[in-house]
Amino acid sequence: MKELIPIDMIERKILLIRGEKVMLDADLAALYGVTTKRLNEQVKRNRERFPNDFMFQLTEEEKAEVVANCDHLKRLKFSPTLPYAFTEHGAIMLASVLNSPIAVQTSVLVVRAFVKLREMLATHKDLAKKLEEIEKKYDAQFKVVFDAIRELMRPPETKRRKIGFRREREKGRQWAT
Repeated sequence: MKELIPIDMIERKILLIRGEKVMLDADLAALYGVTTKRLNEQVKRNRERFPNDFMFQLTEEEKAEVVANCDHLKRLKFSPTLPYAFTEHGAIMLASVLNSPIAVQTSVLVVRAFVKLREMLATHKDLAKKLEEIEKKYDAQFKVVFDAIRELMRPPETKRRKIGFRREREKGRQWAT
């Protein structure tokens, strides 16, 4: 099967929300070649196929955070509805309720992207475990090396921007929240 969408593009749309790897309805709709409205209509018509571990609706705070952190989701900022987040199983179920050839083909790619992420996380855990075993075998002279390797394995921290607006005060500028 020829890939319609590069898997790495799909991987970038997988977000971590509430400790779950999910994709938002708007991203899945674009991948499946339907509008978000159509996708959500099908979900509502087939609600029994989407239990809470397959899909959940974001809160206002989660929506604001997603919009702030994901450039491709800026259009959600002024949307009056809260987006739905679909787990791997929910994304697969969507293909069955949409039931179009492109949805079926794309669902295979979505599953592969989720599986690839899972394998990468497992590999990372295996590497950390092996590093710990090796560290136990060697004395303290290699501690610096092991600490450096652990630092390289740590995911980069995201810098948070201050939220608020600037307001002039009599004695200089301050952040107001």
